[in-house]
Amino acid sequence: MAQRSTGKRLGRFFRMTVRAAGAGAVVLTLLCVWLWVSTDLPSPDRLRARAALGATRVLDRNGRLLYSAPDPLGAQRRPVSLSQMSPSLIQATLAVEDAGFYTNPGVDLRGIVRALWQNLQHGRIVAGGSTITQQLARSFLIDPSLAQERSLERKAREIALALKLTMVLSKDEILELYLNQTYYGAMSYGVEAASQRFFGKPARDLDLAEAALIAGLPQAPSRYDPFSNPAAARARQRDVLAAMVRAGFITPAEAESAAGELLQFRSNCTMPGCLPRAPHFVFFVLDHLAAELGPDAVARGGLTITTTLDLGLQEAAELALRRQIAALTSSLDGSPDRRVRNGAVVVLDPRDGAILAMVGSPDFTNNAIQGEVNAALALRQPGSAIKPLTYAAALEQGWTPATTILDVPAAFTDAQGRIYAPQNYDRTFYGPLSLREALATSSNVAAVRTLDFVGIPALLDIASRLGIVSLGNEPGRFGLALTLGGGEVTLLELTGAYAAFANGGMRVTPYAVREISGASLSESPAPITHGAPSPALDPQIAYLISDILSDRYARMRAFGGALDIDRPAAVKTGTTTDWRDNWTIGYTPDRVVGVWIGNADGRSMEAVSGVTGAAPVWRQVMLAAHEGLPPRAFVRPPGIVEVTICAEGGLLPSPVCPATRLERFIDGTVPQRPDDTHVMVRVDPVRECRAPDGYPQARTMLRIYRLLPPEAEPWALNAGVPRPPRTVCSPSPDIAGERRDDADPAGGIPMGMETNVSSWQSSPLLITSPAHGAVFAMSQGVPLEHQRIAITAGATMEIAEVTVFVNGEPVAAAQRAFWQAQPGIHRVWAEGRDAGGRVVRSPVVEFEVRSVP
Repeated sequence: MAQRSTGKRLGRFFRMTVRAAGAGAVVLTLLCVWLWVSTDLPSPDRLRARAALGATRVLDRNGRLLYSAPDPLGAQRRPVSLSQMSPSLIQATLAVEDAGFYTNPGVDLRGIVRALWQNLQHGRIVAGGSTITQQLARSFLIDPSLAQERSLERKAREIALALKLTMVLSKDEILELYLNQTYYGAMSYGVEAASQRFFGKPARDLDLAEAALIAGLPQAPSRYDPFSNPAAARARQRDVLAAMVRAGFITPAEAESAAGELLQFRSNCTMPGCLPRAPHFVFFVLDHLAAELGPDAVARGGLTITTTLDLGLQEAAELALRRQIAALTSSLDGSPDRRVRNGAVVVLDPRDGAILAMVGSPDFTNNAIQGEVNAALALRQPGSAIKPLTYAAALEQGWTPATTILDVPAAFTDAQGRIYAPQNYDRTFYGPLSLREALATSSNVAAVRTLDFVGIPALLDIASRLGIVSLGNEPGRFGLALTLGGGEVTLLELTGAYAAFANGGMRVTPYAVREISGASLSESPAPITHGAPSPALDPQIAYLISDILSDRYARMRAFGGALDIDRPAAVKTGTTTDWRDNWTIGYTPDRVVGVWIGNADGRSMEAVSGVTGAAPVWRQVMLAAHEGLPPRAFVRPPGIVEVTICAEGGLLPSPVCPATRLERFIDGTVPQRPDDTHVMVRVDPVRECRAPDGYPQARTMLRIYRLLPPEAEPWALNAGVPRPPRTVCSPSPDIAGERRDDADPAGGIPMGMETNVSSWQSSPLLITSPAHGAVFAMSQGVPLEHQRIAITAGATMEIAEVTVFVNGEPVAAAQRAFWQAQPGIHRVWAEGRDAGGRVVRSPVVEFEVRSVP
């Protein structure tokens, strides 16, 4: 019974659907008949007057002209006959757009019925079933303001005009007209313009692979643009080739061969007005508007488009990029060619995401470097430039800038059971680091440990919240190397993500158009709406990331002063494996600047890092971007507190903490216990043993040792970090042997050591960093003048006027110094004055700096 009832309901639903479809077909037929009678094909003169409403103009934010688009129906359209077109191009177009073109009457009845059924299912117009003739009628004969509408009237008018076109023009004439006026992207109308635009050759010379790529563009010119979306363009090309196989134009073997062909993109931009100012930006704007308004409305609508671009800043960015590329490739000063040919720059206003500058390559017209490819929109690996997002995720999970992270050799197992052992950029391990130091100095090992703690989903989540969509949301695609740049992002979206750090945690969507007006829209300018800033990070976390990245002292060891400008600025570099990409992205509260340096074809550069490649461009663009703007510090939000902590270990100071510093915390995350990672031990420095009670005082001195977890002990021994003696001196120095009965066999602190913790009475001044016997290695790719070693002295309260000496020369009148590294063995000590004015000198510490192999 229930089955019969269900069957009846289905039957009624089917009959109602058929009736609705039939009624829709009748209405459409009647409307087409009426339009057939009432609509005339316009004469060529009327057509031209109707289509060319005026040249579309693109302006910068101050009204300066960037581009005046050519009339697509004028001489610059460069129409050609079918005989001057590649047969492969004609076949590819027919296969993908209208396989029954030569047999249908201008409309595809089956396609119309199929589209009508889909529209009824969705309750709105979602499909059109248009033939080539219908597309020609829509784009060539219907007013641009009506052509983008999805309405029954427009579809009926399109059908009526298509039927009339078929009656008055031959199929070849219709196809030729279609191929000569269709929009292929980048303001290229017609196959000849498109062929010259993308391949720098006439349409007749296109081979199968090139023809298939061009034939696939009209469906979505911006989405399939091979310069900005090469992967999508190649996927669309494969779809076209498959359609050609189905249509019988080519064999599967020919399709496979064409799909594997390496395409050589080059432009033949010689027409007047072909190249705008800020070309990558202008075509970025026009392609987006073409996708939104329709290409004909943009080209034929007589629009005035006011953009966000600052032309003066754009030109400064272009000049900075060209000069740096020239410097890296020039051998005039005796330096080798670094094999770098390309780069990109993006400048944003972090308050709302306005694009103030976009340089897609140093030379748009240089085919040898694929200059037309907009590298600001290309997917590249970001290297360490992604690390701030990892540490932001850690701060969300309760870590603080003082959290200790071990930078020691470690191995991790990924989801597939593979072993991953990260290495630092300079192949050196630095032991325990605070989160502040780890991010500021770009420790790879510490970043991997951090991602291992927070989890890959947390990093992908924060990336998505900040506007990075390229990474997706599939954690299984990535391993822990994701935090070192193992995924791919675009310069535009990563620069946009950094804007959230600059503006207090608000996500902004980069946008390029401020307002638009034109005869086909309205007489008065209309502002373009864009996504309003939305909360993505807690303001306290955004502030802490900015505070760390703008900490000149924290990054001094790794970068020296290479990233400093004339105001507080947060900045991060990134360099990928084999020198394929390097980045510098940095910001103030007023501007965000992102720079990428590399090669469009992915070839490796010659030892070019973010410091030597992208940073000089970033610095020059930052200075230009802030011209006339007063320096501003990052505003500290409520909920941030400043506390004195032990410089090593990140806990509250204890009596034996060798040095203290101020640190900033989110309220509620301040450490609660005093430092327990240091001990002071009385030792015999000659015999390297721990002095017991009753041992001759004259033979001993007090030393401070840092306690490390067992995982870090092998690193400490290899790095020459002093460890607490495991042996106890014999009761009398005349007795040769030492007892070890109370030593910790695991290498930890001997039992009873706490009895040796005392005051600073015999050693009021010590060098706490570097450790005695430490070995440093110079970093390849970082200029020598930017490689510095942090030297820290610890002193009791009564010691004043501390000066640090290296090899007998004073280097700083302070307890902390950054000494420019030089190969060799060096001696460091500190001197100060006690309360009585007497000079106090610390024990000498020796360390070694090894040159680049």
